[in-house]
Amino acid sequence: MKKHFTVVGAVIVRDELVYCARRGLNGTLPGLWEFPGGKVEAGESFEQALVREIDEELGCDISIIEPVETTTHEYDFAVITLATYLCELVSGEPRSNEHAEETWLPMGELQKLDWAPADIPAVETLRARGA
Repeated sequence: MKKHFTVVGAVIVRDELVYCARRGLNGTLPGLWEFPGGKVEAGESFEQALVREIDEELGCDISIIEPVETTTHEYDFAVITLATYLCELVSGEPRSNEHAEETWLPMGELQKLDWAPADIPAVETLRARGA
């Protein structure tokens, strides 16, 4: 039986652009793009986990606006349930210490990147919204 992880991802928006992060080449899902975030710890709500992870991973503060998508994807290494949230940058500038590359893109151009499979439903939801 595969391990199951519950993770959260932040769709951080600033000036109508979305922050996107590319995974490094040495870990799981090498080189694929994702919304930054991480695992939900015991006793945390999704929202608490997301605020904590973005502070730890990117060194900035966000406020959560609304849920975007929750999806479960079975990878060869684990089953991942990913809850993504539309977020606003409150303070700080995102600086990833875990990703190989970062970029800001308009919502209508997100599909140009090679996304991790669990993130694709959120990308499609955002593109359909066009917001």
